[in-house]
Order: sequence, then structure tokens, then C-alpha cells
Amino acid sequence: VKVTDTGQLQLIDDEGKEHKITKKKEGSIRPMHPSSVKGVDDMIRLGDLNEAGLLRNLLVRHKEGIIYTYTGSILVAVNPYQLLPIYTTEHVHMYTDRRLGELPPHVFAIADSCFFNMRRNQKNQCCVISGESGAGKTESTKLMLQFLAAVSGQHSWIEQQILEANPILEAFGNAKTIRNDNSSRFGKYIDVNFTKGGAIEGARIEQYLLEKSRVCRQAPEERNYHIFYYMLMGMPAEQKKILSLGTAAEFNYLTMGNCTSCEGRDDVKEYAHFRSALKILMFTENDSWEISKLLAAILHLGNVAFESTIVNNLEACDILTSSHFNMASQLLEVDTEALERNLTQRCFMTTRESVTKCLTSAQAVDGRDAFVKAIYGRLFIWIVDKINLAIYKVPDDSSEVRQAIGLLDIFGFENFSKNSFEQLCINFANEQLQQFFVKHVFKLEQEEYARENIVWKHIDYKDNQRTLDVLANKPLNMLALIDEESNFPKGTDTTMLQKMDQVHGKGDIYISPKNNYETQFGIRHFAGVVYYDSKGFLEKNRDALSPDLIQLVETSTNKLLKQLFQNELSSTMIKTFGFRTDNKKRVPTLSGQFRQSLDSLMKTLTVCQPYFIRCIKPNDFKKPMLFDRELCMRQLRYSGMMETIRIRKAGYPVQYTFNEFLDRYRVLLKTSESKEKCCESICEAVLAGEGDWKTGKTKIFLKDLHDTMLELERIQELNNKTLLIQKVLRGYKYRYEFLRKKAGALVIQKYWRGHKGRKLYKVHGFARLQAQVRSRQLHYQYKKKREAALLLQAQARGYLARKDWKRRRDAVILLQAHTRGMLARKALMKMKRDVCSTRMHLFWLKARSESILVIFTITDQEMVDSIFGFLPTIIGGQEGQAPVGFENFERKRIITEEIDIDELPMEEDFPKEDYDDLDEYPFSKFASMYFQGAATHTHIRQRLHQPLLYHEDEGDVLASLTVWWIILRFMGDLPEPKKQPPTLQTVKEDSDVMTEEEPTLDRPLTSLEKLHFIVGYAIVRRDLRDEIYCQICKQLQDNNNRSSYFRGWILLSLCLGIFPPSERFIRYLQSFIRFAPGGYASYCAERLRRTVMNGMRGEPPAWLELQATKTKKPMIVSVMLMDGRSINLPVDSASTSKEICQLVSNKVKLKDTFGFSLYVALYEKVWALGSGREHVMDAISQCEQEVKRRGGQEQHAPWRLFFRKEIFTPWHDCKEDKISTELIYKQIIHGLKFGEYQSEKEDDLVQLAAKHLYIQHGSDSSPENVKKAVQECITSSLLEAKSEAKWVQMVSTAHAEVSLQNAESVKTQMVDYTKEKWPMFFSRFFEVVKLSGPPLPKSKFIVAINWTGITFLDEREKRLLELSFPEVTGVKASRQAVSLLTLKGDFTLSGPMAEDMAELVTMFLSGLTERSQYAVALKEVSRQDDPTFLSFKKGELIIIIKDDEFSQQRGWIKGQTESRRHTGAVPTEAILVLPTLSKPSNEVMSLLNLSPNQRQSIIQANQKETGTVERLAPATLKEFSLEYFRQPTKDVNRQVISRNAAPERLWVNSREPIRQPLLKKLVGNSELSHKACLAFTDILYKPYMGDYPTKQMQSPLELTDQIFGPATQHEPLRDEIYCQIMKQMTSNNNRFSIEQGWQLLWLCCGLFPPSQPLLKHTQRFLESRRREPLASDCLQRLQSSLRMEPRKLPPHKVEVDAIQQNSTQIYHKIHFPNDTDEVFEVATSTRIRDLILNVTNKLNLASADGLSIFVKTDDKVLSLNDTDYFFDSLRKITEWSKKDKRIRDGGPVNIPYIVFFMRKLWFNVIPGRDTEADLIFHFPQELPKYLRGYHVCTKEEMVNIATLLFRIKTSNDKNQFVMIPKMLKDLVPADQLKVMSENEWKKAIVGSYNKQAGMTAEEAKIAFLKVVFRWPTFGCAFFEVKQTSEPNFPDIVRITIGKQGLTIIHPRTKDVLANHPFNRIANWCSGSTYFHMTIGNLVKGSKFLCETSLGYKMDDLITSYVNMYLRERRAVQNRRQRFNI
Repeated sequence: VKVTDTGQLQLIDDEGKEHKITKKKEGSIRPMHPSSVKGVDDMIRLGDLNEAGLLRNLLVRHKEGIIYTYTGSILVAVNPYQLLPIYTTEHVHMYTDRRLGELPPHVFAIADSCFFNMRRNQKNQCCVISGESGAGKTESTKLMLQFLAAVSGQHSWIEQQILEANPILEAFGNAKTIRNDNSSRFGKYIDVNFTKGGAIEGARIEQYLLEKSRVCRQAPEERNYHIFYYMLMGMPAEQKKILSLGTAAEFNYLTMGNCTSCEGRDDVKEYAHFRSALKILMFTENDSWEISKLLAAILHLGNVAFESTIVNNLEACDILTSSHFNMASQLLEVDTEALERNLTQRCFMTTRESVTKCLTSAQAVDGRDAFVKAIYGRLFIWIVDKINLAIYKVPDDSSEVRQAIGLLDIFGFENFSKNSFEQLCINFANEQLQQFFVKHVFKLEQEEYARENIVWKHIDYKDNQRTLDVLANKPLNMLALIDEESNFPKGTDTTMLQKMDQVHGKGDIYISPKNNYETQFGIRHFAGVVYYDSKGFLEKNRDALSPDLIQLVETSTNKLLKQLFQNELSSTMIKTFGFRTDNKKRVPTLSGQFRQSLDSLMKTLTVCQPYFIRCIKPNDFKKPMLFDRELCMRQLRYSGMMETIRIRKAGYPVQYTFNEFLDRYRVLLKTSESKEKCCESICEAVLAGEGDWKTGKTKIFLKDLHDTMLELERIQELNNKTLLIQKVLRGYKYRYEFLRKKAGALVIQKYWRGHKGRKLYKVHGFARLQAQVRSRQLHYQYKKKREAALLLQAQARGYLARKDWKRRRDAVILLQAHTRGMLARKALMKMKRDVCSTRMHLFWLKARSESILVIFTITDQEMVDSIFGFLPTIIGGQEGQAPVGFENFERKRIITEEIDIDELPMEEDFPKEDYDDLDEYPFSKFASMYFQGAATHTHIRQRLHQPLLYHEDEGDVLASLTVWWIILRFMGDLPEPKKQPPTLQTVKEDSDVMTEEEPTLDRPLTSLEKLHFIVGYAIVRRDLRDEIYCQICKQLQDNNNRSSYFRGWILLSLCLGIFPPSERFIRYLQSFIRFAPGGYASYCAERLRRTVMNGMRGEPPAWLELQATKTKKPMIVSVMLMDGRSINLPVDSASTSKEICQLVSNKVKLKDTFGFSLYVALYEKVWALGSGREHVMDAISQCEQEVKRRGGQEQHAPWRLFFRKEIFTPWHDCKEDKISTELIYKQIIHGLKFGEYQSEKEDDLVQLAAKHLYIQHGSDSSPENVKKAVQECITSSLLEAKSEAKWVQMVSTAHAEVSLQNAESVKTQMVDYTKEKWPMFFSRFFEVVKLSGPPLPKSKFIVAINWTGITFLDEREKRLLELSFPEVTGVKASRQAVSLLTLKGDFTLSGPMAEDMAELVTMFLSGLTERSQYAVALKEVSRQDDPTFLSFKKGELIIIIKDDEFSQQRGWIKGQTESRRHTGAVPTEAILVLPTLSKPSNEVMSLLNLSPNQRQSIIQANQKETGTVERLAPATLKEFSLEYFRQPTKDVNRQVISRNAAPERLWVNSREPIRQPLLKKLVGNSELSHKACLAFTDILYKPYMGDYPTKQMQSPLELTDQIFGPATQHEPLRDEIYCQIMKQMTSNNNRFSIEQGWQLLWLCCGLFPPSQPLLKHTQRFLESRRREPLASDCLQRLQSSLRMEPRKLPPHKVEVDAIQQNSTQIYHKIHFPNDTDEVFEVATSTRIRDLILNVTNKLNLASADGLSIFVKTDDKVLSLNDTDYFFDSLRKITEWSKKDKRIRDGGPVNIPYIVFFMRKLWFNVIPGRDTEADLIFHFPQELPKYLRGYHVCTKEEMVNIATLLFRIKTSNDKNQFVMIPKMLKDLVPADQLKVMSENEWKKAIVGSYNKQAGMTAEEAKIAFLKVVFRWPTFGCAFFEVKQTSEPNFPDIVRITIGKQGLTIIHPRTKDVLANHPFNRIANWCSGSTYFHMTIGNLVKGSKFLCETSLGYKMDDLITSYVNMYLRERRAVQNRRQRFNI
């Protein structure tokens, strides 16, 4: 609004024009609402809700280039008449999966809503695209199709075929009109079908009412159909010459509109696209040529001219002679005369004869045009049917409900200057669509509001129902009248018009002609009044063709022409042969056919959820940015847009029932009330303040905005709930991890602080010194102050005391004076009496002193010798005869080696630090503190009334008194009893030491017997030890009896070697023994130290110990080695087997000392002392006792000590120590000879003897040597059983077969063989008693530990339980017990050697764990965003890669998943390293993956099977059947035969086929029921369970296909198959049948898991049959299938063959480009990516990126998808090949295939970086490309490469120079061979060879790659293809696909014709022989089609490269996000 200078108001409109406002106009002008200023996206939100506001909104947006506007969910699209940049792939991604209204309006948004609602509501959708001609309906339809194809995302051929149907349909059905350059002259409805996953699987096109009259005539400035112009402009000249075609100006049918060209359309290019589309849609070259012939025939017929003549006085005509007529007859392949006759004459049948009538020239022209229209119309229908045949997939199941989206693109409303019958039909169709729109938007909606009691103000709208009634609905409607008149032979257009006037003339819809001569009538349509010219109505409606012309077609040899008229020809045949026909049945008219198809269309639309796109034409001039307000206003008005906006604004287009609403939006619910209240509460919460919504009786009514808001809120809430669940689960997970780590941290802290404290205490001595000094200073200061205080106190107290003392003293003196006088007098009298007795006493003292002097003249040594006078001087281990089996060692004893005793460190005295504080621990102090009663610490000679120390146990009290008595007797303080003294109460012990009865103490005992009694009590009674030491010390303190004194120290020294004192007494004892006489101090101190260090003995002293005590020197024992050597060793009472083994090992320089132990042999017994804490002297003492028990003398016990291998480590390596291997080898030979190592097979012994012979004598096999070897290795019993000569012969033969090897390697073989063969003979045994754990047959048994694991044995060596080391999860040890924590239960075992057993198991576990490469995941780790980290599932097996890439100290380790072969970093806390050197068994993995409860159930099942608990029946499906099986069928015959028979048990084995499935959920489904019954029958057949006889034998693969095939496609059948197999395995007594059943179940468990209800029953079924060989494998496969996706196809032949051979491991050969191959293990669940990683690791490649698995069949090489299962991929490929070959050859076929591993993607490939990959893949793959001449290279490069290839082929052999001419084809590219002559090539190669430095063949290969690497085509794949899309390109082009994109190259010149990066390729796909791609924009992008049989390879390569770049981009984005965070 503008104010002029004069004060008047002026308006400036949108075009900038000024308008003055007059008073008249002022009233009609209102202020503009703010929403109309810049326009709105949704016209419902317009404030100016009037026509002007609507128009302005579209105008404003059109000016800004915004062509789309919403009206609710209705899209208004204004044709821009230009290409806008809003149809790119980015826009497709932008609008995908977004709600309507989230983004600006777009046709993609409508397409996405259709797709989303189809999948959400499981209801078909349709989109009605309406508008005038030229409004853009066809383009909108194409855009919708493009979006749906892109969203489908499969790049499938069917998608491209659907898209390419448009160019063909447009070519035949579209033409240039005045209003539209590409006007659709027919209607089409495209029904696009989708799979359940949302992928396009097919489509069907329905066509409506092609405007056939356009073929013959066009209005001015209009063209005929595009196809004619395409053909004339684009067809090659030679083809046009054959068809006699020229330019469009030469043909009448193409020039009637005086327009042969169309601006903006390139007919040449369009023809190329049309031809490409024909190929894509499976039109053959012959089909294309036949179509071209008919089109050319039509054009030639249009140029046929007729000349009027008179024949028999009747008007007739002739055909003017022309080449066109002859060419037309030739193309139609009919006789020229027949064609002329049928075009100029007509034959009529009268009752008697046939009459021929000549036609006038006008009639002839009409007849010709009718013939032409008939040909073209039927050709169009044939093409549509042909397209449907290609793109429509007939459903396998007729009852299958498909999801579909329908797109209706039908002719718009038409109103030309002259409108004919076609316009009437078109406008009738538009009336129907308008009524559908009105009914859907207005009628049904408002009726629904009324039914639901919604308060609603009725909106008036323009209803066209009355127009439809007049046209088609009322009786005698216009179309019915036209049909009726058409059926009258004499009916004319005039009579038809009269009837219409008569019936409808009085109404307001029909407008009568102005007069009787007028042929025009009018109809008031919803879009306005249209006047139609009735001329030609009836003829067009009849659409009849002359019978003569049909007869003519029948004579034609043109197959396509006859096929087009097939229906007419068949009816003509019926008439010709005289069959009766129903005369009443009329030929259907064109309007009748159109109405019928239109009714079908309306029914289809009615059952769909519709969307509407209203296309608006902005101007009639097809100009961009031009907006004709009048035209647009008229379109808006008749489309009812104003009323639509009103009802959409006021109404509620989105309606849900309460149930539907709650089902979808329940996640937004906050309360729990009735359904209606719940719905209302959700809306109130979400839609508060966002407009009104209503609640009806059964529904809730919402607006479009509300639906979008609810959807967004729902998605947000679902995300929140998901995040909440994730948060809680992650919180639980991390909290659990935190608590576990916290507990671990606390343990670490505790030990660290302790360690740190101890370290500080030890290391920081200054701090200790400082503290000591300060404490002493403080103590000194305190002492001084205390002394001062005491002095003061003393002075004061002294003064007072002296004063008091003086007073008392005076009184005492007086008293003493009197008392002393009295006492003196008494003493005098006593002295006189005692003089005589005193003299006698002095005489006795003198005699006693003389005797004592004599005693002390005996030396100390004589005293000791007198005590041990019975001991001989011996060396231990050499007395008596050798034990059984070891006599030969005595015979061949090698010179004894000795260890010098003087070299051993002997401690003469205590270390100084030990004496620091011993002065503070005198024995007297201990006695004063702990002795009972008045007992003193000094020597006495009488019996004790109570023990010295306090004892709680009464037995200890009695024993103490007994021991005291024995000690006194031993020391000589009490005499030996001569007669039985009074009964002495003693104690009996249940010990082996106290073997004699109680009365024996009353007899005289030897010193050794007394010693055994004293020590025996100390051994069996722990609390008596300090008592004994105190008693001995007491008797030594102040003992003046020299004999008793020495005897006491000897007793003390012996006791010190047997048992240690307690901690309480040890310091006092150490202090006491310092004062020992004659060297005993150091001797006793050392014995005490050794006893404390090595622990208490278990047996009393042996004779050797008494000898050592006599001399106070170490004992000497002899130890025998297995090679015959003997070593004398010094030992003492505390010596252990570990110390002895260490001394021997050092002496013989043994490095691998583990497992070598000390053995004791006595008579026929041999037992191991081990190499641990066992005391050697205990064993010797036991031997002496055994000898005494047998009546011999202990001092001559014939025991021997041997040093030999007892146990191997699991990681034992013979190469580490040759001495160890030699000793073991000698031990093996000895064991073989004396039957220690026995074998059931003689051949084993023969082989070992032969190897022994080879070791001893090499290849010398003289009879003497062989005989000696036999005697040394074969036991006497075997030599007796089979003569020695035969053994010699066998060994000689075996020796001849031993290859020439090193003797050491043969020894190694022998040791390794023995280790593997007899692991139980190399075990360490421990006697234990089970305290707790799973039940075993016996609680007292032997634990054998060897390198294979842990075995529980009974006394008969029967195995009770076997455990491998991975099954042991932990070991806990205490003093006398060890806890074994295993996967089979936790055992607590008690035994004397429990600590040794725990130490050994711990050592094995830790050693295996340290060396192991296998771990199991303890939790799931998913790090898909970063390839550095490894993602894995819980329970998955992980292979540890020890390459130090990650720091284990920091909690990371490099790992690889065993199944998928992915590699990455693994957190150590997330895995458990398994203690094993080999891959853990399936049983172990299944146990590790089970929960503790499941393990417990398995343990119980094992107990049942082993008999440790009561055996229970195997699990069945009985319980499951009660709920899920159908009711058993009633067999009447069976009931008659056996009235009391039990009902059928469906879960039990049966031998008859079933007639109904087992599961009741399948009973109602006839198709699945039938398949289930067939599957059961196949299970019964051989070669599987064989429970049902059959004459026809089928292969196992055929049966597995029939059993498992349907189940892989139909999920409900999976449980049925499981149930059928388990049913047949229940109560089945046929073992063969059971075995085959297990094979089927094994296959089934690997294909798919059962449902949750059946899962636990299946697990129970398997667990209860653990003894079956395949049960554990089935369990593991079942667990694996639960974690992974089900297989998509039945088992492959390789899987079936493997399980048929009872092999659960499947191996497959894989070939490599360098002509090598390897075999790899492939499991059922192995995916392609897992196999790729497995191969990569085995080949030691740097990376698996870009490598792929390929399968080569006879005709194809296919790359396998990384995510697919390996066997599914193989199955799919072989099935495709089988199908193709079966179609070609017929019958069953077998397809051979080869699996290759090659590089597919060449990114990040740099020669030299990965040498293995260069040699195996890069060189052999690049060389053929080079030799074929694909690369552009210079002459110098070719010579250089030829030289390198020569080096490779000849291995640098210069003598091969002469062969270069013959080798040229292998050295030079094929297209460059003739560049030089052969001699010139040779000269150049030789010269280059001499210049090059010497290199190996491998270096030459890498050098070749480095040269090729510089070329842009390095790593590209090359394809020679034939193209027809680009006329500027040659027909044959070369396409390269590499990391840079796709390049088109001239094959001859090698020039680059085009280069397309991957981001420019919008779409691509491949067919059987074609490859198609779209470059640039989705709508107007250039298309490229090429013919090639390798299109599938090109498709796969592009897809792989694009996906690779997308993954990289996402990874970069994720890394950036993490960095930003």
C-alpha cells in the first residue's frame, strides 16, 4: 500500500503494477494476513482462507522456485517447466523415513509416507495423481517410482526394469500436444509390489483408453506418438533403408499437425534410450525388429492414396500405384492384391451368398485408418503385456497377501476447441476420480463424524455425483445410449444425439445442440462445461474392424501381426468352421470396455489408503516462472481445493480406533484407565496447545499435524525407553565390573601396601635407625628424670625410715640381748652331743670324691661310641641285593661319582644376627613362665606327677608322663626295669609308629627302641613336641652326671632332626643349644634350622641318621641314574627329594629338571618320592621297617634310590635339553624291557626297538646288533611267547624302513611317542579323600596328574573322572586340603600331599595360560564404530595374537574371533585365557558358555549316565506336547481291533507317515500342513531313519532339501521339524535309525534354533543323552544358532557328506591366484568374513581389506557377500547354475565349482608393503591384464617389464635368451607385439637385462608391480562391452572399474571417453546380459546401457567400492565426533 502526494492510496501488485483505489474498490479490499505475505508450507495454516489467499500462496512460492505445497496430506504440485535441483540422491536420503511435515513439501515426502504407512499398517497404499494435461502428472509418477526404487535400495534388475518401462510406454503412448510436449494419451495404473522387508519384487501396469485416433490424425501444432519420430531420427540408415523410411515430412500420418519436431526433446537420444529399455525389459532383437516393421507398415499405409472411379455405375476407388503400398504389403507380409482388394472392397454375407461391395475413396480411407488404429492399439496392448511379463512376479502362494503401492497416472481433464469421443471418455474417468476424491475427503469423513457423534459444522462442497449419474449411473445414461445406438446396424451419430436430447435434454447437466443441424452437445463437468462433437462417436465406440481385414491378417506370415489379432482370428475360425455361436452376445464396445476397466480401477483404489497429488499447470505456454492466475484459479476451483482446505483445517483426517491408538502409542501412556481415557490422556499430554482433537464412540480423531507430533513423540519416547534400558543394563554391567575391579583393587592395594611396608622397612634403614636413636634419647631423658624423682623420694623416705628405724632398733637390741643369751646356752649343749657323728661324715665325703675323679677320665668320644656301639659304617643305598627289575643296574654299575662334602657350605655357628637377642630367652625364663606347679628348670631323677606344660587333652597328659619315664631311662637317670613294676598308665596311639603294645615298656629297651618311642609320640601328637623338648632340656640343665648329660644331648640332636618346636619355644631352644658341649652347638643349631625349613618328619630316625649323629657329619646315599651311573650324595635328616633332585641335576648338568623325581625301590616295590617336600630319610626309615617286618635286619635293608622322569609338562620340548632326552630314552628302554610300558600292538614295540637299534648302531643292522636290541627292549614273556628269531626279523624289517635321520631326532621321536602313548605312566599320583563335590563311586581314590589333565582313579586304576586343564577354573589349597574348581563341579580333596598337588596344578595352569593362544569371551563387547577394537559375543572363542602390538600390562591384548576371523584390541578383563595349547573341544566350549545352573544339570545328567546316582529316563517331548501338540487322531479301525489300546502318543517314535502336523498352530494352515507331512515322510525314508519302506531311493541331499528347505523359508515349520526328529528318536530301538536321527538333528541345530518354548525341552533332550557322540556337538551348534541369524538355505552337499561320514569338522579347499591352494576348516555358522580373516591370518597377510571369496562355476565367477554364511552362498550359486543348466539341458545336473580367494578392491595397495600379498595375489592378478594390453604404457616401460617377466619365467637363467622370441607373448602386451620385430624385442630385453641389477624372481615380481602401480589403471577391472546408448562412442567400448570410479575407454586407441566418479553414479543394476547405470540427476540423468554377460561383476564391484567409501566416511565421522567430545 502506498500513499501518493495527493493523499490517495495506491496498491502495487506482485508484478509491480500500480492500481489506484477508488471508493468502489475500497470496500472489496482487506488487509493481508501475515501468513500470506511470504506463504506457508501447508495451506491449512493460511489466515486468508479464500480463493485469493490460496492463489497468492501458490504464486509467492512459485516465484521462489518452491513448487510443492501441502493441504494437509494432499500435495499440490505446480509444474515448473524446468529441471530443479531437488531430485538428487541426497534429497532421497533426506526424505527417507521422515514423517510428513517434518521437512518442506516434496513429492518424495508423499512417496515416503506411502512406503512408511504400507509397512506400518500392513495395508496397501495408492497415490492418485490428477490434474490437467501438461500439469506434470507423468513426471510426478516417475519421481515417485524413482524414490521407491531408491528406498528399496537393492539395485536389483527388477527395479530398473520397472523404471525402464516408462520410456517404452511414453514412446508408444505419449505425444506432443498444444498444452504438453509429453502428454500421456492413455491412462496407467502401476501397482508396485514389495517384499516383507520392503524391497521391490515386481510391478504390474494397467493401461486405459489409448487415443488411437492420434495415429491417423492430429490437431494443428501437435505430433503423432513419439515412437514414430524416434524411429525416423534414431534408426540406423541401413535399417531405415530396409524399411524404406525417410524423414517425418515424407509421411502423411506425421504431418497432419504441421509439426514434426519438439523443442527440448532429442529424438535421436530418446530412441537410444528406448532401445536400451527394450533390452532391459527382455525384448529380443527380433521383437524390436518386428515392432519396427509394423510401425513402418503403418507409416507406409498412411501414404497410400485412393483414386475415385465408377464400377458398374457405382462409386468405387482404386489404389494409386506407389512404393508405399508395396512396402506396406511387404512389411505386413500379405499378398499385395489381397491387401488392395480388402482396402477397396467389402464382402457381406446374405442368407444365400456373399456379396462384394466397392468402397468410395472416403470409405476406403476410413477403412485403412481403422486398420491402422487396430494394429497400433493392439501393438500397444501387446507391449504392455510383454512388460508385465518381465516385471510381474506371480506369487508362489495364491493366498499370499502382498504389500503394494499403486500409482495412478491418468489423462487429465481435457477441453479442446473440438472434443470427440476420446475426450468424453477421458473426462468421464476424471469425473470418477473427482468423485473418489470427494467421497474420500468429504462424504465419508463427514459421515464418520456423524456416526461417532463428533460436534461438526457441515461443510458444503461441490459434488459431481449428478454429472456421473447422467454419464453412467442412471438408467438410459449417456454412455448406455451411445452403446445402444452402436449396437443398431442403422444407428447413426444423428439418431444417437436425438435420443440423448430426448432423455437428458430437460436436465441441467446435459446441454442440447442449438438447433437440429448442430452436431455439438455440452456437459457440465466439475471442471466446467465441455462441448463435444458427436460426429464419429458411434464408429469410434464400435471400434470394429472389417472381417475382410481380419481374414487378410490370417493370411499374413507376420507372426507378430497374427499374435496381435489372436482374439479376432479365433472368433473368425469359429465362424469359418461353422460352430454355433450365441447371436445375442454382442461385441463389447469401446466405452463398455473402458467402463469395465475403470470400475476395476475404482475397486482397487477403494481398498487402498489413498494419497492425492494435485498437479497444477501454471500457464498454457509451457514457460518457466510464468504464473497465469486465471488458469490456476480455475484449476483450484474445480479441484475443490478451497473446500478441501476447509475440511482439512476443520476436520480430522487421521482416525484410529482406541485399540489401534493404544497399540501404537502405548509407550506415551502415563496412567492406567479405560481405553478411551488412556487415549485422551496421551493426547492431552502430547498435543496440549496444538489445536483440537476429538474423541468419538470408538475412535479418536486427529489432524495431520497431530499424527506427525505423535509419531515424533513416540520415536523420541521409544528412544528414551531404549536408552533407559541400555542405561540400566550398562549400569548393571559396569557396576558389576566396577565392584569386581574394586574388590580386585582392594586385594592389590592390600598386598601392595604390605609389600611396600615391608620394602620400606627393609630398605629405609636410616628411618629405623633414626627412630631407634630418638627412642633411646627419649628413654634416656625419661630415665634421668625418673632417677631424679626417685632420688628425691629416696631421700625423703630415707629420712623418715631412719627415724622410725632408730626407734625400733633400740627396742630390738634389748630383746636380742635376752634371746641370744638363751640360745647360746642351748647351742653349747648340742655341740657336745654331735662331735662323734661329724667325724664319720668327713670320711664318707673323701671316698666319694675319689670315685668321681675316675669317671671323668673317660673321653667324650668314648662316651658316644659306647652309646652307638651297635652301628656299622655304611653308605646308604648299596646294601643287600637290588630290587626286582633293577638287577641290571647292579651288574653294569658305572664308576660311582661323588659330591665332595667339603664343598658343601657348613655353618659352624649361628649367624650373628640370630644371636642378637638370644640372651633374652634363657630356658629358666620359659620354665618360670610356662611350667606347671612347682616344676623347676633343673635336672631331677624322679617321676613327674604332672606334665611340665599344660595340656588340654587327657591323652597328651598321659603321653607326657610316659615320655618322661622313657627319657629318664634313655639318659640313665632311671634304671631299666628288671621286673614288672607297678602298673604305669600310658597311652595308646593309632599310628604306624607305635606298633608295639603297651606292656613292652616294662621290659628293658634298647636305646634305638627308646628313641623310636620318644620320637613316635612327637610325630603323632603335635602338642607333645614342646613337652618333649622341655623335658630333655630340663634334664640337661645343671646335670652333673656326665653320662646322663651326653646321652641327653644326643637325644636332643636326634629329636631336632625329626620335629621342630613351636614358635613359642623355638627362641628359647636356640638359646639353650648354644651351651651344648663338644661341637654339638653348631650341629644341633644346623639340624634345628633344617628341620624348621623343611618341616616335620613322618617317620622315626633311620640307621643312617644314628650313624650321622655319631660322627656329626652328613649321611652319604647313592642315587642311580637310568643310564647306569651312580652318584653318592650327602644328605641329612631334613633332606627332601627336591634337594636331592637338584643336586643330581646340577651334577649331570641337567637343564630341563622339571618332572625328574627321586624313586625308592625295595624288593618288588617302587614308589616315587617326587621332587618336592617328601623327606628322603622317611622313605629309608619305611624301608627299614618293612625289612624288619619281614624278619630281616634294618641296617642291611636293600633299598635303592633312582633318579628318573616322573611327569612331563604339557609344553615339554625334547630339543631344549639333550641330557634330559637321553635319560628319558634310557628310562624308556628299561621300561620296555621289564614290562613297565606295555602295548597291545606288537608293531608299536617293534618300531620302538627298531629306533633303539638305529640310535645305538645307526644303519648297521647286523644280526648281533638286532638281537641285542631285541633283548634290551622286549620283555622275557614276549620273547617266550614268540621266538626271539621272529622278533629279530620284525625289528630288522622295521629298521630298514627307518629313514636316515639324526640319532638325536630319533630319540626325540621315541620320547614324544612314549609321552603320547602312555601319559598315565608319566603321572604324579596323590592319595586323597573327597570331602565335598559331585558324587563319585568312591570317596577315597588316587588323583593322577599328567600333561593331558587330571584323572581320578580307584585302587584298581579304573577311571572315575577325567578333567582337561581348560575344565579346571581354579585351585585353592590349605594345609591338608585342596579345592579343585572345575566346569564339572567343585571338588574338595584332603590328603597328606595336598599342597604339592595344588602347586603342581597351579604351575600347569599358569604355564598353559601363559603360552595359550585361546580365550573365551566373558562378556559381549561391541565396538562396530572403530575397527581398532574387536567386537565379539559372550562365550565366543577368541584366538590371542602375541605380537606386542598392544600392551597387556595396560589391560589390552590383540585377539581374533575364531568364527569370523576379525582382528582387533581386546580388553583383558573381558576374556578368560584358557589353559590349553590346542583348540578347546566343543564340550569345553559348550560348558563354558552355559550358566552354572545349566552346568549343574549337565553334571547331574553325567551322574545318571556314569551310575553315580540313580539313572533316569532320557528327556522326551511329552511335557511340551501337552500344551503345543494337536490332539491325537482317532483311528476307528484301531479302536475296533484293540478296544483297550492306549491313545496315540504323538511324541514317541512311529513307523507310519503322519496326516497332520504335530504342532496345533500349523493345523489350520493347509499349505504348511502339507509341507510338514511331506517332511516327516522324508525323515522316515532311507538313507535317513529308514522307519518307512520305499522303492525309490533318494540321495541324502535331496532328502535334506525336502526336510529343511521349507523350514528355512517358513519360520513356523522350524519347531515342527525339531519335534519330528526328536519324536523319531524317542523310544526308538533301531540303532541305525537313531544314528541317522542324530545326523539330522546335528544338521537342524546348525541351521536354525527352536522357539523359546521348545528351546528348554530341546536342551534337556540333548543334555539327557550326553553319552551319544553327537550330543555335545548338537548342544554347541544350538547355542551358536541362538546367537546368530538362521541359515537361509538347507544344508550344502559338503555338510551332508561330512555328517554322513560322522565327521563334525568340515574342511574346504580354497585356491589362490598363484596356482596354489590350501584346506581350511569351515563350520556351519562360518560367515564369509570369518573365512576371509581365517585365510588372511594363515597366509600372514597384513590386512584382509579388499580381499574376497569367489566361486567359479562353468560359466561364472561370483564374489560372495561378506555377511552371508559360506555354505548358504555356495548353495545359492550352485542352485542358480543348476537352474540355468536344467533349463538348457533338461534333467538333474551336478554343478562343479571352485572356491578362490583373491583381491577384489584395490585401495590402500602399495607394492612392497605386504610382500606375501604381492606374491600371492597382486602379481598373478595384474599380469594377465598387462599381457592383454589393457594398460597405456611407453615402449621403455614395456621393455623394462619384459625383462622383469623374463627373470621371473627363467629364474635369471641367461641361457634362455635364445628363447625370447618364442616367449614374447608371455612378456609383451598382445597389442604391442608388432611394434618391433622379434629380434628387436630380444635385443632390447637383453640390453635391459644387463643394465638391471641382479634380483630374485620375487623381487622382480614386486618390481613389476611398482611399475604398474604408477599407471592410473592399476588394480582396475576391465570389461569389453557393447553399448547403444551413446552414438558418439564406438559400439564396443572398454569399461574399467577401480578405486577412482568408472571409466569408459576406446578399446583401440585407449583414449578415455568418459570418467564417472562413484558419487556421480546415481543408480546402477545388472541383468542376465545387460548392465545399466544412471549418471547425474535421478530424473534427467544420462543413462548408459551396455550388453555384457559380466554385468553382475560390474554391479558387484561398483556396489563394493561405494559401500567401502561409505564405511570409511562413517568411520571418519565417528572419529571426529569422539575427538570433538
